[in-house]
Amino acid sequence: MNIIVCIKQVPDTAEIKINPETNTLMREGVPSIINPFDLHALEAGIELRERHGGKVTVLTMGPPQAESSLKEAISMGADEAVLLSDRAFAGSDTWATSYTLAMAIKKIGADIVFCGKQAIDGDTAQVGPETAEFLNIPHISYIRKIEEVKENTIRVQRMMDEGYDVVESPLPVLLTVVRELNQPRMPSLKGKMAAKKAEVKTMGMADIGADEECLGLKGSPTQVKSIFAPEVNADKMMIEGTPGEQVDNLIRELRNIKCL
Repeated sequence: MNIIVCIKQVPDTAEIKINPETNTLMREGVPSIINPFDLHALEAGIELRERHGGKVTVLTMGPPQAESSLKEAISMGADEAVLLSDRAFAGSDTWATSYTLAMAIKKIGADIVFCGKQAIDGDTAQVGPETAEFLNIPHISYIRKIEEVKENTIRVQRMMDEGYDVVESPLPVLLTVVRELNQPRMPSLKGKMAAKKAEVKTMGMADIGADEECLGLKGSPTQVKSIFAPEVNADKMMIEGTPGEQVDNLIRELRNIKCL
């Protein structure tokens, strides 16, 4: 079974700051990590390989420094790693990113593609489903449990607002996963040693047979106009007295600001 896990190297959101003059993210000095949701996707792929055999290939699109995240994935148990890196990919929105990933997945070949449900830097949750559409294969989002995998089908539980759905799909299929699916493992000593020796395969536009007009800024129908931090309203009021007096005073204040 060929399993591909798509990961993304993202800035640690706990360390992110916004430039007040340009309204853009300040990435300098901010550590990069594997998108947390993608760690659960990676664990799902490794567990599936352990039960059914096959190979786990971890795939990412980004600059050369994204290789460090791919090697971290190998230290956790992935078999191979592929980096999609080309100047033509720069400035890609979710549409162009999905197209690029899909072209690479077609080249590599996969029975199951795993993605995290979303990335913590963009929070769009669009890349997984869009990639499946470019591949013209089924996709199931918000996977909380994998019930059964047979030769040509997979049955999973999809998280819903109130409970879950049980969904069965033919292979190949793309799945986006949630944190409730599993607990990602820590890198082993053997895995770390393997990661040091591992060769990350780099693929560019020509390698995946992509149309340049569909890549990067050229192929991106959407663009980020601005990024800003929401204004913090520090106004507050302490209401004292007995519980009954506090309720009366609260109602009066809400009426004054026309909330009631």
